[in-house]
This record gives sequence, C-alpha cells and structure tokens, in this order.
Amino acid sequence: MNRRLPRAASALLVAASLLGGLSACYVGPSGAAECRPEARPGNASDAVKASGAVLSQPTVSFPTPLLPGTTQASTVIRGEGEPIRGDQYVAGYLSIFNGSTGELLDQSDYGAGLPSSFVIDRLPIEGLKKGLQCAEVGSRVAVVMPGDEAFSDENRPAGLTAEDSLVVVVDFKDAYLGRAQGTAQVAQAGMPSVVLAPDGRPGITVPQAAAPEKLRVSTLIAGNGEKVAEGDSVLVNYTGVLWDTGEVFDSSWENGAPITIALNEGEAIPGFLSAVTGKRVGDQVLAVIPPDQGYGDQATGSIPADSTLVFVIDILGIVE
Repeated sequence: MNRRLPRAASALLVAASLLGGLSACYVGPSGAAECRPEARPGNASDAVKASGAVLSQPTVSFPTPLLPGTTQASTVIRGEGEPIRGDQYVAGYLSIFNGSTGELLDQSDYGAGLPSSFVIDRLPIEGLKKGLQCAEVGSRVAVVMPGDEAFSDENRPAGLTAEDSLVVVVDFKDAYLGRAQGTAQVAQAGMPSVVLAPDGRPGITVPQAAAPEKLRVSTLIAGNGEKVAEGDSVLVNYTGVLWDTGEVFDSSWENGAPITIALNEGEAIPGFLSAVTGKRVGDQVLAVIPPDQGYGDQATGSIPADSTLVFVIDILGIVE
C-alpha cells in the first residue's frame, strides 16, 4: 500500500525524541468546562510577543534571560475551535527558542504549509506537555519552561545547558482523534475477531476457514463524525495481517504514527479504498481483502502472491 506519512514534530523535537507513538487512550472530545489546563499564564509567558497571523511564521520577541520558576503558558491569539485534549493527534507549527539567549533553535516549515504533528501526552518534555493542554484549534500559544522541565541530561540537544529555559510558540492548525471513537457494533459471523489493547491497538485473530473470495467489510465501531468521500485525504491508523498465517505485515501503530491516504485510485490497494470510502470519522473498519482487490499475483515485501489481507482501520479525521 502506498503511504504518505505525516510530518514529524521538527528537527529539534525529533532529535530530542519528542515524537512518541500514538498510543494514548482516547476517550472522546472534551468541552471547555471539562478541560483543565496544567500550566497557567505568568509574567514570563505574558512577556512573549508573537505577531502575525496564526499559521504564518510569527515575529517573536521576549526579554532575555527569561527564566521562570515553573512552566507558564499564555494564549497569544485565541482560536475558535474546540479545546484540544492531550491524547489527540494534532497538527501545528512550532517555533522553538532558547529562553536564556533568545536564539531560534528550530522551526516548522510555515512557508511550505507543512505543519508538525504530535500527540501532546506523548511528549517527554514535561513543560511542553503541560503547557499545551486545553489550547483551542486555531490558537497561538506561548509556553515558557525552566531547564529542569525541558530536557533531561540524556536528551538535551547540543548548545543548551541545564540552566537554559525554553520558549515555544505553537500555532494549532487541526486536531484529530487518537483512535476510533463511537459505539461498538455486533461482530459479523465468519469474520476475524478483534480485541483492542487499552491504548487502542488491535489484535486480530483469523478464523480457521477458507478465505472469502469477495471483499468483506464490517464496521466494528460506529463513529459520528463527518462522512468521508472519494477524493478526501483521511488520517488513519491501521494494522494488516495475512489471512493464511495471521502474521502482521504492516501496522501504523507499530510504525509510530498514523498515515494520510488520499481516497483516489492508485493511492492504496482497491480493497482498502473501498473499505474506507463512505465511512465516518471515528469509525473502526474491519476489511477482508481478496487478492484481486489487493496485490493480486504479485509478491510485495512480506506479502506473498495471491494473499488475502485483513485490515483493521481507525478513521481519525479528514485532512484539509
């Protein structure tokens, strides 16, 4: 299957092992009254000025050295979207500064329209994880954290000391589900059985029976999000196994991030496209794909020729 991966958090964030696996447990969107920020505004975060339109490269200034005693977070520009839970998969633009010197350390690619992507709860930088909770989609947030809430000695990038604070300005573009979310459906007879781990990863057991000769699709979880249509780009998490052996041949869960797939001919195998098109955001779909809807008589990687494939697919969102 062709794959187009989301962009990682940024060179600095990747170097610091900030981008974690997308395995946080998603329990549904939260309203403003239910979301409790873990960091508050303070003199340090209020001192960060970031001018310019949201989602465009900001002009950032602040007095140096900016050395807060604990992590502070201020909303520079308030968005009109829903508050973001820490266990959601988010896309946004980041500008990262040394708070002691004002030096720009790293930055997302604003000009190319390539937002960084991450799950807030999976960030090992404690200050950033605390400072981004409950921000609204469409907002710009300034987070200032002391050195002991930024990098540990083991993952501190070159050029930063333990005494250096970190200033991060984040523009939130989108937020997506972290896993399928909705109402569980009755399993169909003759289909593989699926058991979910606490983090949402599916375990798939294939029945001891002949593989079906035609495409079979079953909804395991019925979401209530927007219906996806042909031509849409959708963010999905998936696991694929071979019907004959039950062995996993590919999994976005294991690869560490969901993927974006355009629902157009040639972007993925036909059976996968058919299984997802017409479903809703939040759905979890089980698809049994015969060879003529998969890779046919061609061996591909660890997939033998004439293989029947089984996919469990979580539809996380439509990517604009």
